Amino acid sequence: MKKVFMILCSLISFVQAQETINLYTDSIPNATDKEAVNLEKNVPRLFAYTPDKGIDKNIAVLIIPGGGYSHIAMDHEGHAVAKELIKNGYSAFVLQYRLPSPNIMRDKSIGPLQDAQRSMQLIRTLHPEFRKVGVIGFSAGGHLASTLITKFKKDYIANPSHISLRPDFAGLIYPVISMENDITHKGSRINLIGENPSEDQIKLFSSNLQVSSEVCPVFFVHAKDDMAVPIENSYRMMAALDKSKVPNKLYTFEQGGHGFGLINKTSDKLWFDAFLSWLKTQD
Repeated sequence: MKKVFMILCSLISFVQAQETINLYTDSIPNATDKEAVNLEKNVPRLFAYTPDKGIDKNIAVLIIPGGGYSHIAMDHEGHAVAKELIKNGYSAFVLQYRLPSPNIMRDKSIGPLQDAQRSMQLIRTLHPEFRKVGVIGFSAGGHLASTLITKFKKDYIANPSHISLRPDFAGLIYPVISMENDITHKGSRINLIGENPSEDQIKLFSSNLQVSSEVCPVFFVHAKDDMAVPIENSYRMMAALDKSKVPNKLYTFEQGGHGFGLINKTSDKLWFDAFLSWLKTQD
């Protein structure tokens, strides 16, 4: 009986710590009329996690899981990360974004970015007490995060109150950065901008080619043996940030491959501890 009571208390605590927030209360921007066919599946939303009041730093992190723009790794690159962040006093918001598809979007290339921008807008609107709002993205979610931090000057959503869409800091974890043939993750590129993108599209969605001096500080994590998304993606983004004098730091693994989330194949959570230490320097 005691064990059952403890389980119930644990479930109640989990429910209190997590809130689901739909990004749009009215129509979804850039949506086709076919949106309603799979409405529940395609509704973009945030899963909000709140730390205990005694350790709350009033700093929030938008979490963007990866999945090659074909699916979303919500658990090990989303909810698991949120639970670790709230243990350390950070509010966390896991983004379930629309996957790019001509079936539900008029322009599939900007659909995920619209959801990321709306997330920043909504977090800042609902929580003016947050001193800073940053982003962390994994793999293709890292590409979306890198797009968010480089394209903040252009509103891809309605923003009549001119809420800042610029993250204050960013973590890019084994990120897809470039859409160029030699280093891109081809699945992510095809899903986002198609089989035969124009040179302009390739440039527009290669985040290393969109950097300005106003981009926020960035923390990178990448394994040198990543065969899915070569570490050259992070190197090129770092070079662009250095050229614009934007602070950045890279944490590397000699081995680890791709998609390890919180747990690296050879080291347990070391990158996350390094990320937390770096976050303190941004405060």
